[in-house]
This record gives sequence, structure tokens and C-alpha cells, in this order.
Amino acid sequence: MIDQAFAIADVSDTADAATDRGQGRLRRAYGFEEIALVPGAVTADPSEVDLSTSLGGHRLEIPFLAAAMDAVADADFAARLTRHGGIAFVNLEGLYTRYDDASPVIERVAAAENGHAAASVLTRAYEQPVRDELIAALIRRIKAAGGIAAVATTPAAAWHHAEVAADAGADLFLVQSQVSSARHISTSGRVLSLADLTGALKIPVLVGNTVSGEAAYQLMHQGAAGIFVGVGPGAACTTREVLGIGVPQVSATLEVAAARDRFERETGRYIPVVTDGGMKTGGDIAKAMASGADAVMLGSPFAAALEAPGRGFNWGMAAPSAMLPRGTRIQIGERLPLEQILFGPSTTTHGTQNLVGALRASMAALGARSIREMHEVEMVIAPSIVTEGKSWQLAGRE
Repeated sequence: MIDQAFAIADVSDTADAATDRGQGRLRRAYGFEEIALVPGAVTADPSEVDLSTSLGGHRLEIPFLAAAMDAVADADFAARLTRHGGIAFVNLEGLYTRYDDASPVIERVAAAENGHAAASVLTRAYEQPVRDELIAALIRRIKAAGGIAAVATTPAAAWHHAEVAADAGADLFLVQSQVSSARHISTSGRVLSLADLTGALKIPVLVGNTVSGEAAYQLMHQGAAGIFVGVGPGAACTTREVLGIGVPQVSATLEVAAARDRFERETGRYIPVVTDGGMKTGGDIAKAMASGADAVMLGSPFAAALEAPGRGFNWGMAAPSAMLPRGTRIQIGERLPLEQILFGPSTTTHGTQNLVGALRASMAALGARSIREMHEVEMVIAPSIVTEGKSWQLAGRE
């Protein structure tokens, strides 16, 4: 993830009430492998399951977003995923806005002997400045190919990049950082006011990432058109190891989704929630949707696509930090066409192919004919769900 904290100024002090931090400080949180979805009394025909969702006023036929990572999404991949019904976000502070042709850099990253060498290559590559003309060219290229121009940047560059992106015709603007909060304590520097940014821009502003319901609720009040959930769950992210922060994705999504529902009851406005990272299989994605997500953002699963620019590798966006790198290069393994990853046919039993078909089948078995209905299905805490009765499978799995 991106190496920066997201700070938003000028909010109420409603969260400042004194709380007892002695008793009950430690609560249990759950990830995808610890819960299961419970079939109910009704099932549905898979052909009648509606997977469509909306993000920033754009209708998606499938609730799949590609992460703003250089190894995952470039202009060509963004246009391709749009044609399949999803959206890919492109990083405005990545290689594609620093180089006229980023291919030689990516080739050096892929050819590096190990992760440390790859991080060194990236650190040097990111020393080149971001160029406004390349931002504009990137957006125009996506639009010319028929894609939704969804772009992401960090809070420090948000104001400037928002103006350049808007002028170039961007459709969605994601302000993304390692941790997004509604309040920031600082004695120096100007912090970003989300309310000012959303008020000034004519394009939807999305915000990430958070794992806090209260932070999400305040971000919604400041004009966020979508909230991204997840701190450190991605396969290429090592923030949880290096900084020790994060909340398992099921619990984090449930909390933020509860804030979304509260906000809708109070204002009548529905703000989509996107679970970002930590999902590899169709089952993981189904659990994210049941936890309250309106869409999911995937990094490494899409980096496995033949059409992805990473040459079979992926790396965290914090890797270029020379002071505290928190992203590592990983080798994806088997590479397949994007269409097969999304729609099949699946040639393995691991659940990493035909992700759309798996989500549709799960929803049908649960009797959920829409994503909103999927939010209502029963879940149980089930630590043994992955291993129960599977000893032979686990022993013989390649």
C-alpha cells in the first residue's frame, strides 16, 4: 500500500468523549478463514443473480475493482477491465506518470534476483518526478480505449493531482493511503480537508483505507463517495509485520458497513463500501460481500492475468520507500487470461479462477439475488471451516 497517512482536517470533536481504555481494550476480530456463510431455507437460480453495483455514479456489471498498483493496472488493463464490467484504478504516483515508457523499469524489477534487489530497483525508479503531462496522457489513453478513467493518489498530492486529473477527464478520483482517518494530530504542515476537496471537484472522490466504523462515518459526512476497507491484508504488503497495525478483513468490513447503514438511515444517501485486499478465492470474495462490501478490490489475483503489466510479479506500493519499505515483490505463479480469471472456465479446484462464477454460485446457494441481499445472509464463526474433513486434500495438495 501507499506509504503515507491520510489526514483530514476540520471535523467535529464527537469522537473526543472520554472512554474507558482499561477494561475491554482487546476485542476479537475475524478474517476470511475464520468464518463461514450459512445456507438458508431459500436458494436462487444462478442465472437470476444480479451482480451489478454502483461506484461514484458508475454502474458496474461485476463488483470487481483492480488495485492501483503498477504491476496490476496500466491504461490498457484499465480499459480491458471496463469492457468486462469492472473498474481498474491506476496509480497517479506510479511508474506510468514518471516515465514515457515504464516497460524497461518493470523488466528490471521482474529480472531482479530477489525481493531486496527488486526493492532497490523500485527505489531508484521512483526518484524520478511525477509529470503532469503524463497524468493527462494516461487518462486520455484510458478514455480513448473506452475505459472508465479511475485514478488514485496520496493525500499530499491530492489537490494538485485532482485538478490535473479533472481537466484530463478522469471519471473517479481515489485518495488512498495506508490509514485514512477523520482526524489528524499535527503541529506542522497543512492537512487535507476532504470536505474542501469534494466540494471543489466535479468528479466523485473516494477515500481509503480504513478499518474504523467511526472514521468511515465521518468520512462519509465529509463527502466521500466510497470507502475502501483494509490495512495491510494484501499479499504484497508487509505493513502488519513492519508496523503491527491492521484489523482482519471480515471484522473491518462489518464495522465500516454498519457505519454506512447508519449514515444511510440518517441522510438517505448510500455510500458504497469496498473491501480492499486479502482475498484470493471466490469464497473469500463471497465472504467479503456477506460482510457488507458492495465491491471488492483485488491486487495479486489480477496481477496473475496475462494482460497485467507486472510480468508475473506484484509488489506493494510502499516498496519504493527508502526509509521504511513495507511492500515486497512476490511471484504470482500461474498466469492466465483475465477473462478466465473472471469468468472461467476453471481448470483447478483452488478457487482462484472463475471468480465471478464462484460469487454468483455462492449467492444463489444462499438465496441472495442481489448484493444488497447478500449483506443479509447468516455468517458463523468457524475456525475449522478450511480444515474440517480435509486432511487428505491438504496432504495431497500440490
